[in-house]
Amino acid sequence: MGTALVDTEKVLTDFSDGVALMTINRPRARNAVDAETAAALAAAVDELDARDDLVVGILTGAGGAFCAGMDLKAFARGERPSLPGRGFAGIVEKPPVKPLIVAVEGWALAGGCELVLAADLVVASREARFGLPEVSRGLVAGGGGLLRLPNVLPYPVAMQMALTGDPVSAETAHRYGLVTTLTEPGSALAEARALAARIARNGPLAVRTTKQILAAAAGHTDPADFAMQREAVETVLASEDAAEGARAFAEKRDPVWTGR
Repeated sequence: MGTALVDTEKVLTDFSDGVALMTINRPRARNAVDAETAAALAAAVDELDARDDLVVGILTGAGGAFCAGMDLKAFARGERPSLPGRGFAGIVEKPPVKPLIVAVEGWALAGGCELVLAADLVVASREARFGLPEVSRGLVAGGGGLLRLPNVLPYPVAMQMALTGDPVSAETAHRYGLVTTLTEPGSALAEARALAARIARNGPLAVRTTKQILAAAAGHTDPADFAMQREAVETVLASEDAAEGARAFAEKRDPVWTGR
């Protein structure tokens, strides 16, 4: 069974041959996620899990970038691109029950990097970059990045990445195991499709159950961890510094921090 669908102009979906391809389609905003995009992604993930003819999902970004994270201009207007019980982009706290592959070209920053960390397999171009720059904007990486990063990278490496906000290369991410497969520029989606096809040939129930067991063993989606960080992150999101960071980004100037 194969069906091509478009959920909204901000998220494109194509469901065919056992694979759900979901594309964040906001290239002019480097695929930053606003509330509408988050809702559309959540709907696409729900369809992936609900349909018996779908075995695996692929998430990617349009226009040569993966995702720049939260849309800070929308945040400055008071918008939150999160859903209750599901977190940022409707995915990070509740990834699909079925396996999720991300195909990364260009930048995967902030919430975009957290989407990568929420996935099960990561295919990335050698030119891809990964980073959690929230601290440079007066924010905290509250979409699971701080919970999952030290499970992938050595503690000092994860700490330096999170505290400086500096990005790491795809080669570095691959060396430490964050990236599953490296590709030449422009080939990440094709390689992700090939990987998804190999998974989709297998028994659907066995694939889904295998993913669930491994994810639980790794603490990949532990609700208690997200509950622990939520209160602390909300305090920062409501701070003067968070508002200043978003304004400074929108106004293309350096932020003036107050520590409040």
